Amino acid sequence: MEKVFKLKENKTSVRTEILAGLTTFMTMAYIIALNPNLLTNFAVGTRLWNGVFLATCLASGIGTICMAFLANKPFAMAPGMGLNSFFAVICANIAAATGIEYENAFQAALCIILVEGIVFLVLSVLSIREKIVEAIPLGVRVAIAPAIGLMLLNIGFGSNVGIYSETGGPFYVFRDFFGALSPSVAKDAMGSGYGTMVLTVITIFLGVFCMIALRHFGIKANVLLGMVFASVIYWIGSFIMGTNPFASLSGASWLPPFGDMVATTLFKFDFRTLFVDVGWFTAITLIITFCMIDMFDTIGTLVGTASRAGMMDDKGNMPNMKEALISDAVGTTVGAFTGTSTVTTFIESASGVEAGGRTGLTALTTGILFIACMFLSPIAAIIPAAATSSALVYVGFLMLSGLKKLDFDDFSQLAPAAVMLIGMPITGSIGHAIGLALITYACIKLLTGKAKDVSVLTYVIAAIFLVKFFVVA
Repeated sequence: MEKVFKLKENKTSVRTEILAGLTTFMTMAYIIALNPNLLTNFAVGTRLWNGVFLATCLASGIGTICMAFLANKPFAMAPGMGLNSFFAVICANIAAATGIEYENAFQAALCIILVEGIVFLVLSVLSIREKIVEAIPLGVRVAIAPAIGLMLLNIGFGSNVGIYSETGGPFYVFRDFFGALSPSVAKDAMGSGYGTMVLTVITIFLGVFCMIALRHFGIKANVLLGMVFASVIYWIGSFIMGTNPFASLSGASWLPPFGDMVATTLFKFDFRTLFVDVGWFTAITLIITFCMIDMFDTIGTLVGTASRAGMMDDKGNMPNMKEALISDAVGTTVGAFTGTSTVTTFIESASGVEAGGRTGLTALTTGILFIACMFLSPIAAIIPAAATSSALVYVGFLMLSGLKKLDFDDFSQLAPAAVMLIGMPITGSIGHAIGLALITYACIKLLTGKAKDVSVLTYVIAAIFLVKFFVVA
């Protein structure tokens, strides 16, 4: 372990790394069921759903294990949120445009992910993606971690827990509970879901308070223990309300549906439908779109999380960035082979970093757990979303501390950072927010007579984002 992961050099231990890996896994385990739900339009139990479920476990596990051994970093990977929803929309559009079944359209769209993964692998090996990272100005890089913190807070208090009832939904914690004029108004709006909402709010805040208290007393496993505490609170509350939180374990299948994956997603690429029936121009446009979003999502996550973990050098660069980007490209390629949308580095990795994870042993632990979930998925399903929200909120608080490194007297740093801080939680895209920040930075430098301070590559990236936002259909 010491020889492979350099634990002493990184001032960590096997116990800390394993606990950190478990923390990361628990925080992002929701993706195991949510990804196939989104990619198949909630067609639970179908062959395609089963295939995507297995692909999610395999691609996440293999990509994360690559991160462990190639880059020795504590970052985990899984099919990216936002990108999976975009992929599902593309599948639906292909099906509607060509008149084929959704499953066949899915196989055509997988070609986009395959090409994207191969392109990224080549760019990473040639260090081109690394050069793009270096082209991001230091002020923007410094603000990425706090911006991700705000995004985590937005997810934790917003979209991570959506409650449905006979009156509709989804209802969210900040928007619909705290945003209601009075408790009676919230109760009328949510109907029978109001009790679950109250339990969710209590669970989230008690989980966060527990993590903060444990941190105060120097307990490194505070995030994991806080999630366990929050889960127990939620389970007890569910029982009191007459709901069995472990009902899903009854009759659950523990055997991986390999046959369904082979029949529907494994190496199932329909190039003819994509490039002939849909068209070359549309196909290439989609590939470029996926590449841009994924590239800057990954860069932002790596830079932001590494900054929080103290892994950046004096110039704001992360050691082994090239290897981390190669691992990310491998994850996307494996995802295409097995049958899921773009695999990217997850911002939830920050929870494991906060739990003390500093090496690839954290990632290895998370990766093994993902692969084990092919057999243990029912266990992951009983972790309440409210408990994962506690971790997201807590880590979001911590990542805001990066703002102290920002030069507030330099408007060329302050303005791009402000745009990114508001852009990331609202758009839900790390990549788009970085693009907006780079455009803002380049324009300010041009208008203040400091154009020469900006590298040519930074201008090129800003121009590409301008084309993406305003020109590409």
